[in-house]
Amino acid sequence: MQLNAALPRGERLRPPNDVHRRRTMYKDILVHIPTERPMRPAIDGSISLAAHFNAHLDAAAVGYLAASAAYVMDGGAALAAVFELERERAVERAETALAVFGSEAANAGISYTCHPLGAIPVDAARSLGEMARLHDLSIVLQPDPAQSSFDNDVPGEILFQAGGPVLFLPYTFRGAFKARRIGICWDGSRLAARAMRDAAPFLARAEEIVIITINEADVVPGEVSASNLARHLGRRGLSTRTDGLSATRSEIQPTILSLAAYESLDLLVMGGYGHSRLQERVLGGVTRAMLEAMTVPTLMSH
Repeated sequence: MQLNAALPRGERLRPPNDVHRRRTMYKDILVHIPTERPMRPAIDGSISLAAHFNAHLDAAAVGYLAASAAYVMDGGAALAAVFELERERAVERAETALAVFGSEAANAGISYTCHPLGAIPVDAARSLGEMARLHDLSIVLQPDPAQSSFDNDVPGEILFQAGGPVLFLPYTFRGAFKARRIGICWDGSRLAARAMRDAAPFLARAEEIVIITINEADVVPGEVSASNLARHLGRRGLSTRTDGLSATRSEIQPTILSLAAYESLDLLVMGGYGHSRLQERVLGGVTRAMLEAMTVPTLMSH
């Protein structure tokens, strides 16, 4: 492990400023509560985080309608009544999930609102993506490749549509969320820079920040080197150190997770790579691998 280069002569590392901390806070948070998968990680993680930041928490849950239900309206009043009945049942499923959340949120004494939705999957994803755009942070559960569920598709859609940070909680997550030890996955890209800025409220309160680079000499331009990132964060009163590693492309994700385990990191910060091809969302290789085998809460920005 390498310590970052010292700040230039004449610059001193300033302690975090209380006013700066108050300004860099998540005050409006959205969480997606699954209805087809275990919801406890999303409930525990989001409520503890909202309490930590004294933030308002909007909880959205979706009762899913079959895609074919959207077309029964064309069949006349009788089929329209069937559709409305199915939609009401879908909303009831969402309300059942949110009742569990609401009980826990009330006990925690946080400010919260519940949003039950009944919709076909594509409409639900669009609605949640639109909601996420007006929140400082969105919290979702890591997709579980072992389960076939519409709730598996929603987190990736929110990442593409939110226009802001999305915190993925592993489906193995338990207990209260904390972010005392943070790893920034840095490749000098626009997305990595976006994620780093979006993580400012977490970074301002971290006890330790590790800048993680993979094959830095080959992929990171000099102007956005890890040492320059460390200098930038130092001017914000943040102390960091750098861990430069080497790995083949297929080993990048396991290398990051191995380091996270070795360093006992509470949170990873990284760009969420991918692109939209018409209605198909295509995740980048490392991003997809991280979502499939996540062991540490990870903040991504797209």
